Amino acid sequence: MRNVIVLSLLLLNIHHVISAPKGVTASLSAKWSMTPFLLDTSEFIGEDGNEKFWQFVDTVKELTVYKQGESVRSYYNLILKKAGQFLTDLQVNLLRFALALRSYSPAVQASQQIASDEPPPEACPAFISIHGQHGCSTKDIKKLLKAAAGRPKPYLYNKDHIYPGFNKTDVPIVILYAEIGTKKFASFHKVLSEKAGEGTLIYVLRHFVAHPKPQKMLLSGYGVELAIKSTEYKAVDDTKVKDSGANAEEDNNDEVQGFVFGTLKKSHPELEEQLVELRRHLLESTNDMVPLKVWEMQDLSVQAAARIMSVPKFDALKLMRDLSQNFPSKARSLTRVAVKQEMRKEIEENQKRLGESIGVHPGDGELFINGLHIDLDIHNPFSILDILRGEARVLEGLHNLGIKGEHQGKLLRLPVNAVDDSYALDIRHPAIMWINDIENDSVYRNWPTGVQELLRATFPGVIRQIRHNLFNLVLFLDPLQEESVELVKLAELFYKHKIPLRIGFVFVVNTKEEIDGFSDAGVGFFRLLNYIADEYDLSQALMSMVSLYNQVEGGETLSVDTISAYLKRKFPKASAQRILGVESEYDDKRKDGALFYKKSGLGSLPVALFNGVPLSPDEMDPDELETLILQRIMDTTTTFQRAVFMGQLTDDSNVVDYLMEQPNVVPRMNPLILNTDRKYLDFTSKPVVDDWDDTTMFSFYDSRDKTAVMAKRMKYFTNADEDGMSAVTLWIAGDFEKLSGRQLLLGALKRVKASPGVRVGVIDNPSGKPSHDNTVLFRAIWASLLTQKNKAAAEFVQKLLREESSQLLQKGTKMKDLLIQGMDRDAFEKKFNTLEVDFIRSQQLFCRDVLKLSPGQQAVISNGRILGPFEEQEEFTVEDFQLLEKITLSGSAEKVKAKVKLMGMKAKHASDLVMKVDALLTAAPKGEVRKDVHFIKDNHSVLHLSPRENEVFYDVVAIVDPLTREAQKMSPLLIVLSQVVNVRLQVFMNCRAKLSEMPLKSFYRFVLESDVNFLANNTVSPGPVARFMELPESPLLTLIMVTPESWMVQAVRSPHDLDNIHLQEVNGVVTAEYELEHLLLEGHCFDLSTGQPPRGLQFTLGTSRDPLMYDTIVMANLGYFQLKANPGAWNLKLRKGRSEDIYEILTHDGTDSPADAGDVLVVLNSFHSKIIKVRVQKKADKMNEDLLSENSESKGIWDSIASITGGGSKKDDGEKKKEDVLNIFSVASGHLYERFLRIMMLSVLRHTKTPVKFWFLKNYLSPSFKETIAHMAEKYGFRYELVQYKWPRWLHQQTEKQRIIWGYKILFLDVLFPLAVDKIIFVDADQIVRADLKDLRDFDLEGAPYGYTPFCDSRGEMEGYRFWKSGYWSSHLGHRKYHISALYVVDLKKFRKIAAGDRLRGQYQALSQDPNSLSNLDQDLPNNMIHQVAIKSLPQEWLWCETWCDDTSKVSAKTIDLCNNPKTKEPKLTAAARIVPEWVEYDNEIKQLLGRLQPQEDTATPTHTASPSQHDKGDDRRDEL
Repeated sequence: MRNVIVLSLLLLNIHHVISAPKGVTASLSAKWSMTPFLLDTSEFIGEDGNEKFWQFVDTVKELTVYKQGESVRSYYNLILKKAGQFLTDLQVNLLRFALALRSYSPAVQASQQIASDEPPPEACPAFISIHGQHGCSTKDIKKLLKAAAGRPKPYLYNKDHIYPGFNKTDVPIVILYAEIGTKKFASFHKVLSEKAGEGTLIYVLRHFVAHPKPQKMLLSGYGVELAIKSTEYKAVDDTKVKDSGANAEEDNNDEVQGFVFGTLKKSHPELEEQLVELRRHLLESTNDMVPLKVWEMQDLSVQAAARIMSVPKFDALKLMRDLSQNFPSKARSLTRVAVKQEMRKEIEENQKRLGESIGVHPGDGELFINGLHIDLDIHNPFSILDILRGEARVLEGLHNLGIKGEHQGKLLRLPVNAVDDSYALDIRHPAIMWINDIENDSVYRNWPTGVQELLRATFPGVIRQIRHNLFNLVLFLDPLQEESVELVKLAELFYKHKIPLRIGFVFVVNTKEEIDGFSDAGVGFFRLLNYIADEYDLSQALMSMVSLYNQVEGGETLSVDTISAYLKRKFPKASAQRILGVESEYDDKRKDGALFYKKSGLGSLPVALFNGVPLSPDEMDPDELETLILQRIMDTTTTFQRAVFMGQLTDDSNVVDYLMEQPNVVPRMNPLILNTDRKYLDFTSKPVVDDWDDTTMFSFYDSRDKTAVMAKRMKYFTNADEDGMSAVTLWIAGDFEKLSGRQLLLGALKRVKASPGVRVGVIDNPSGKPSHDNTVLFRAIWASLLTQKNKAAAEFVQKLLREESSQLLQKGTKMKDLLIQGMDRDAFEKKFNTLEVDFIRSQQLFCRDVLKLSPGQQAVISNGRILGPFEEQEEFTVEDFQLLEKITLSGSAEKVKAKVKLMGMKAKHASDLVMKVDALLTAAPKGEVRKDVHFIKDNHSVLHLSPRENEVFYDVVAIVDPLTREAQKMSPLLIVLSQVVNVRLQVFMNCRAKLSEMPLKSFYRFVLESDVNFLANNTVSPGPVARFMELPESPLLTLIMVTPESWMVQAVRSPHDLDNIHLQEVNGVVTAEYELEHLLLEGHCFDLSTGQPPRGLQFTLGTSRDPLMYDTIVMANLGYFQLKANPGAWNLKLRKGRSEDIYEILTHDGTDSPADAGDVLVVLNSFHSKIIKVRVQKKADKMNEDLLSENSESKGIWDSIASITGGGSKKDDGEKKKEDVLNIFSVASGHLYERFLRIMMLSVLRHTKTPVKFWFLKNYLSPSFKETIAHMAEKYGFRYELVQYKWPRWLHQQTEKQRIIWGYKILFLDVLFPLAVDKIIFVDADQIVRADLKDLRDFDLEGAPYGYTPFCDSRGEMEGYRFWKSGYWSSHLGHRKYHISALYVVDLKKFRKIAAGDRLRGQYQALSQDPNSLSNLDQDLPNNMIHQVAIKSLPQEWLWCETWCDDTSKVSAKTIDLCNNPKTKEPKLTAAARIVPEWVEYDNEIKQLLGRLQPQEDTATPTHTASPSQHDKGDDRRDEL
């Protein structure tokens, strides 16, 4: 009762003035219609593999019949239920998130676009395309298949869904375009899947919705900012805008000053109107925007943290979101929060620790998911979803293997050694004949011996001479090979020039005892060399080799005669018989070289090893080898420098031993073991039953279940470590009735005997159908494993595998006669005689379905990594097992074992776990290193949220200052993350102390939801919007969309001025509707012959039906280019004309066609950035041509410029080459500047007879301007084009809208306009022209790339405001003038030729990192660069502005600019009318034109009072007025 009285008293004080709540809403829709959830879901499941995709498709092939009777919501739930058959609960949650994000919609839309390119036959709900011919029903298949082979095959994309059948290449390809779930699809699918299963065709499915519903799809995953604008100079249009009539949906659950209005309205419905008013009254009293004093600001960040930490932890993130996103109106309330001393102290201690451990400073915002660093400048919700999915596989795997809690994090953070592709061979081998030794030979005695010498500075490219064997080259040669000659000469060259390279040879010659030096030149060569080395020394031997090879004519090989003659001539006293003959004393070690070469597993001769790392065959070309070795020496030097600096390498170290103890050194090279493309078994399944005796049952398991059963039932030969565990588990699969199978297992068992910590399991894969006859040996092996002690079983099986045993068995010896001492004979015989072969059939099925082996083939599995199938002749020796063990251990097995050991479980179980975890971790894609983020104390400054028990959880650590841009984005992200997945969350309040200015000057919303939303009537909501309610009405706001890097968005509907939102002057809600106009395709292009970007090269992008839709120019900075596109398949080509004449495309990366294909195909099928690399080369006959040369300009390039808007329609009147046209460029944002812009255009047109073409920057124009410009163009007879360019991600970003627009004025002049535009004149929107701009275009710039007007000096009273007269500018400019950027003319040819754009961007990049530099970006940058990029000063009359120029000079002014006046701060509109008499006339003329447009539109569309989504285009144009 008391509450009601208080409430009534409060309500009495409020005047009853009910008005609609005010606010701003912004939404962003896709350009395409909403894609069906079922198709999006199929794409999500398809990410887990082709097999799953088709299983899902089979399950839902006619699902759409349920659509009719059900509501949209229940149909959606049905889809999730069906998907749940193939996904875990966690993955279903990720699927919900993906559907809310519409993450897979672009993939579906891409298929739709590819279908429309076919094009679809008329009135076909689904159709097939067979090698270019179409059919609408299953009856057409047979007919179309007949002659298909004669027609070219269609192109298949990487992400195409191909039905799993036989991998035949000689059968026709049938592409089905259909919508999964429809009847038509089901009938096609039935026929095609059968035929694909038989192997008569390849069946490809692409999504195609015959009649997409025209339902708009609102996107999420972006931010919207309302920044508070400075109102120092009034720049707001006074034209009245009609309100949209939209009402704000109130957020009733909000608590305002202790009142929860949702609850109050429910309990007092009769007081609803007064409650609305009370809520508003309270809001206005809290939205106190009075500026704070500096002393009130300094603790705001810590005060916000204290406030967040004081509420219940489940509300804390919401509070952080509220404080950061609405900070300007919350600031004052924060100043009253008291902060505990312990909290300040704890924050400081943690910050000190974070600074030292991971380099995070106070105020920084960082996010870590399972230790992976998520940089929010690069990542967006779409890429975070991908990370969550990737992590889910590993997390669920660990969870299924029973690893919980702390152990999960420890195993995840194990550094799994990335697969090394530069393995080295141990070169400490006696078979290597070292020609020199830098540490001991007297030749090098004057060289310094300390390894610290490596750290001494030298000139670049100088090789340090240090007396250590740092660089070792070993050459494996066959002396008789022609290639050996040049390599020996090269070795001598290195030796003679005293390159610090230790050189060794391994000669691979004939090893037969009876061969001597008189019958084999190789043996003779070897013996002669040994003789010289013994009698003289090794260096003499090297010289002799060279002179011996000099005797050989080119193209011939070394002969016995040459060797004998050389011996006679050089060493006349020596006996040829004693040296070369059968009884030679110089023959020792002859076999060593060949044996070492054979055991090493190296490829064909000659081979070179640099510090043990083999060079690839194409690097062995002697001409290239010299530079290659010197380059390797330079590269390796840096590694040694690091080792010396870290103290790993000291003067006492033996450098060769140090090198050979590195993890990449292996005992032998076996490409099968060392290759980087590795396949792993998945052990993470938990099958309901684990029966392999029932083969029929076993055959129904999927591959993961089959693997789990095998792992459970496997028996092992072990040689455990002292702790009883085995870190390496080998499974040997093969047919043990065959010799190769027996040898393989014998090799493995020998390795087990020699190496503790290895165990071996055996899988039978008989050549025929398993029976008692063809499984004798395996059953004996299995019986011994089941019944005997480990040692006895191993010895017995080794005996059994030897050749003599199998011969005895074949001759009829009984198995019991082969048993050995120490075995339990009875147990063995009983087991052996009763073993059935059913489980062997299951093993064979496992080999077939999971290992992909044919019957009888062999494979080795090491901790889940599959090696095989082996070729018939392929040997896998004991040395290979040793290598495999080393590789497995060094990867992660050793580290996993150490962690598993701490869990304290039984040895057999622990060994199983090591195998399974190792397979899981090494199979996971290698990302960056996971960081371990710890806080010293976490009582007062860290917010903790615990995960739900016994479920998979993500470990999320956020470090954030609650009053930063990062917090505005991170807090909603963390809220959604905790709704989507189970998280253990820690948020550290990384506050800055002693703030001197307001930390945030904007309101912000991050649009993101964790699941699809439905409306009250169970229909799906179009999607989320950004809602700003409770905004203060006094400040002037500007709306900025903060979208992922590759999105290009534009406002498509809003009657209001989104650049100047002033809620005091608005009734209701300001609605802004944006559209994702393009997804960018970005790339980097280089010329292969020069390695430089080909400046001025042009690319075009289009589809096969319309090859020229968009075009672009390559920048010199990073060879960057960007093209506008949308989901679909695109062709990238060189532009017809000079680009295509001079250049050709050689290779490309990141595209969807093979790297060497001439056609560059790119498929855009996601919201992620797509970045490609293209390498081009000049054609042979055009090597000396320059793209940007003066004399050769492409003809008629105008005709092919892809126009972006209706303006393009004006250019079809067949242009002459180099038509006389005035190109005027301008930028504007906000209704006032657009009003000025129209007046500027009119003033230009009134003073020239030359045809004019206007170029406007599209990025910031309002929808109303874009709609009315076409009418203006028609009325006044000019042409126009809207150009747009997305600020490249690598160029330092500006956050303030005004500065971004300034950047666009100057930074992209070389790429915004086609190459055909020679000169462009930039005219500020607020300028009025009084002369013919043709004179300015034709003005002689005397070789400068652009001309600007200097600032006036004539108005004396403004002297104090002329900042360029003192300080930095006066010293930088010297005698030069400071120029104004309101008007400039650019000679684009010259500008591009001297790479002015690239220089300006380079200088901008260097200066813009400092927030205090370039305060007037568009003006300061060219003035700062005046020494590198010259400015031609234009005569003063070209730009007059009242602020700086005196009144007398106004008469001769050719243009008048409405500069801001820092002294009077006069508003623009007042100044315009006062200074320029004709301005008002122009203004009225345009108002009349726009007024005439309005009635046309009024008659066209009745006025709506409905929601803004129903507004027609016409309505918006009217709203402008």
